[in-house]
Amino acid sequence: MTRIIFLPHDEICPEGAVVEAEPGTTICDAALEHGIEIEHACEKSCACTTCHVIVREGFESLEEASEEEEDLLDKAWGLEPESRLSCQAEIGKEDLVVEIPKYTVNQVSENH
Repeated sequence: MTRIIFLPHDEICPEGAVVEAEPGTTICDAALEHGIEIEHACEKSCACTTCHVIVREGFESLEEASEEEEDLLDKAWGLEPESRLSCQAEIGKEDLVVEIPKYTVNQVSENH
């Protein structure tokens, strides 16, 4: 099992969280399985940027992003070199430290 440390986020996980997941699981699925309600407006189909995260530690252990993911990331708020779409980033065997950005770009937010 791989450990994922989610840094505190004011709304989604104010205390932060430490979860474990099997390699091959996406960061988004691991978060959702442990009650961390990361936004995923396109239902994890790599069609938006609402599940954007920044991998602060362990980034190199992830598979490279696809061209489609890279194109979408260019539209994400707060883009950094270690940014990934959590619905596409499958965890490996190395532990991760993940930051969920403060803002997201969602044209069709249903959580009003």
